Order: sequence, then structure tokens, then C-alpha cells
Amino acid sequence: MLHLSITSLLALLLWASLGDTFPRKTPALPQPCSLSKYQFLAPRELKAMKKMMEHFEDIMLLLDRQCQTRLFHRKWKLAELSVPDRIMLVEAELDLATAMLELPTTPAFAEMRQRPHAFLTQAREDLRGCMATEASSHQPSKKLKHRLQKLQTARKTETTDCLQFSTILHLFQVLNDLQCVALREQCT
Repeated sequence: MLHLSITSLLALLLWASLGDTFPRKTPALPQPCSLSKYQFLAPRELKAMKKMMEHFEDIMLLLDRQCQTRLFHRKWKLAELSVPDRIMLVEAELDLATAMLELPTTPAFAEMRQRPHAFLTQAREDLRGCMATEASSHQPSKKLKHRLQKLQTARKTETTDCLQFSTILHLFQVLNDLQCVALREQCT
């Protein structure tokens, strides 16, 4: 019995002394921000967006005369912002787009918006993950602050119909901004 205890003790000492020799599992480090899946959008996603927009086309013509919002018009290019600013802007645009697609609507449009809504929601969540890793200590530029304030003000002052109209009308601009963020290159 004493022999078993000494053997166990020697084995434990040997294991402890060799422990630093062999690599141990280390906790996983946070993954770097990867938006590569948005560099080139899948044709089925683009087709679903286009189909949804075409369904909305007749309504757009009526609302265009009533809505004066120029929410998505900018006098500057996305390339003028730093990468963290771009991430923050596109996340805010996607947040607005998903909110507008969540509004109650006709059954036909509800079905058409499912795929685009799921895609945009996933992109927004991916961007939020990037914001946590890349933009955590970033101070937004004046240009970005002004843009974010404009989006926030529009949500409070514009009618829901006008916001939905403007968002769906400019959905491809938001997707283009998403691609620019994913590519991390100068975009127009």
C-alpha cells in the first residue's frame, strides 16, 4: 500500500515538473472582425432584395410625392470616414433597415421580406461584433455624429411610411456600404 502511494506521489511530481514542457489549452482569444462573407453578396440574396423592392414599387411612387425625407442622401463619400466610423454608420443603417422590415404589413410583403430581413439582421449582428472588437475605444468623427443624429431624428419625426419607403428605396445603397466595410477599401 505504501508502494502505491509513493508511486502516485512520484507520478504527480513528474507530471507537475513536466507540465510547462507540454502546451496546455489556452482560452480562445477573441476572433478578429471578419466580414468577408459580405464582400460579394450571393445572387440569391440580391434577387430576394430586388423582388421585395419591386413589390414595393407602386407604393413608392405614391409616397414619393408625400415624403420629403432625404435620409440616405449624403454630400460626402463613405471613403471619407475611418474604418471604425464606417462600421458604426453601416450598423446604424442596418438597424434602421431591419426595424422597417419588422413593421406589420400585408401577407404578401411579409413573405417577401423574410429572406432580406434575415440577411440584414445577420449582417447587423456581425457588425456589432466588429464594433466590440475594433471600435470599442473609438471616438466618432463629427461627420459620423451628424449622420447618426440625422438617422435618430428621422426615426422620431418622419412618418413610418416615409421611413419605410426611404429605407427600402435605398436598400442597395446600404448593401453597397456593407460591401465597402467588408472590403476595407476606399469606396465611392
